[in-house]
Amino acid sequence: MNARSPSHALPGVPGREAADAPSLPAPAQRGATLIPDTVVARITARATREALSRQGGESPAGLGAPHSTATVHDGSARLAVTLDLPYPVDIAGACGEIRHYIAQRVSHLTGMRIDDIAVSVQRLVPGESRRRGRVH
Repeated sequence: MNARSPSHALPGVPGREAADAPSLPAPAQRGATLIPDTVVARITARATREALSRQGGESPAGLGAPHSTATVHDGSARLAVTLDLPYPVDIAGACGEIRHYIAQRVSHLTGMRIDDIAVSVQRLVPGESRRRGRVH
């Protein structure tokens, strides 16, 4: 005796009358998903960490966490990232790869168009082999 009457049937279930179905506004009139600047900045920082780990496997000791900011407007974003890089490194090449990865990843995760990404290198961190010390 679990049969439901048509007036209590679930949407999409056969037997439900069309008159009983709630009418929804057209998709364009339902609203939009807004992603705050702070959320896009956190996604950007995460994408930066991913890009750094892809470049050199494990991050060298002493490499600080990247910091990012984002400005979102009308479905597009402008991003800024400050990070540390391992030394030695081709700075221009590494920043280009990181910028490309961030653009793809953030765009994929947020659905936004990425208009600009500013990458600033805060410091270069020597690798373990160079940190062993000098001969005095």
